Amino acid sequence: MKLSKRIVAPIFFLLILSTYPAIGLCSQTTVKWHGHAAVEIVSPSGTVLMIDPWLRNPTNPTVLAGNDPLDEITNLDFILVTHGHFDHIGDAVELAQKTGAVLITNYDLGQNMATMLGYPPSQASLLSLMGTGGELHLDGTDITVAMTPAVHTSSITNPYAQMNEPVVEYGGSAAGFVVMIEDGPTIYHAGDTAYFSDMKLIKKTYNPDLSMLPIGGQFTMGPISAAKAAEMVKAQYTVPIHYGSFPMLEQTPDVFVEAVNKDNILSLPIAPGETLTFNDNILQE
Repeated sequence: MKLSKRIVAPIFFLLILSTYPAIGLCSQTTVKWHGHAAVEIVSPSGTVLMIDPWLRNPTNPTVLAGNDPLDEITNLDFILVTHGHFDHIGDAVELAQKTGAVLITNYDLGQNMATMLGYPPSQASLLSLMGTGGELHLDGTDITVAMTPAVHTSSITNPYAQMNEPVVEYGGSAAGFVVMIEDGPTIYHAGDTAYFSDMKLIKKTYNPDLSMLPIGGQFTMGPISAAKAAEMVKAQYTVPIHYGSFPMLEQTPDVFVEAVNKDNILSLPIAPGETLTFNDNILQE
């Protein structure tokens, strides 16, 4: 029996798709919040990056279970650090030594992390260090990173400081990151920051699908100011971060969620350890 061309062509096409399921069917990105400001992103190509990787923070469920979260990390390609404070550098050096992850941060902080903290210099070169306003395509990946302004301080603690020497050294300018993923979402991680009016340029320039904003207060904007920031950025989804991890950050997301909902912005107050999954730039339920 002969099959007509009308039948053969669709069958052939279906066979091709079943053999190569990644073609045109699903571009999946996952975004996992490890607590505090630590965020892990896996792109459709399988590239793994971590922003502000303080995985051993006290709200991480792995820590609460009495285990070391670094044992769970076996594959990590890039580490992004918004500024030099210990709760954002976190476990970056140990993770880099374990995985070979390349450092992306401002030049001054990157140099000091290598010379003072032991970040492998070959993984913190001029090829990956950048400045506010810059964009960097990560070679061989489906990711482009932009460094955005943040209103905050940045310093690094010098572990080798002697008596009467400065303990705090220069950490460059504090920043946020916009992570743009081909066939995936655009994600804005604000780092530590106050609310500032130029956040409207992040919306205008990058139009993020997901924003992750600090709400803890005292060292960053609090929930009401963060809600104003969410309204300025106008991402489709907003996740509150950087709260509940210290006594002085005893916020809950409730006030933020209530304020954001008044502006008809969808807030996603996920718990530490939870993961968001996107197909292309659409959040999956």
